[in-house]
Amino acid sequence: MTSPELRPATLDETAMADIRRLEETLGTPVVAYEPESPYAELSDDQLAEVRRVESALGVRLLAYRT
Repeated sequence: MTSPELRPATLDETAMADIRRLEETLGTPVVAYEPESPYAELSDDQLAEVRRVESALGVRLLAYRT
């Protein structure tokens, strides 16, 4: 299986300043990616099921588009 194609976003100085402010507010680094995502769009019910299984297994799950 290959890795998902996540590409860092190209941001101008204004956007970078917004990201820096968010990092200061959160107290943690933030990475911006291009909006195209390899991850599946899930309904609220599907997401709830993923979270239920995550909690039961003690893991993080990622659902990919097919």
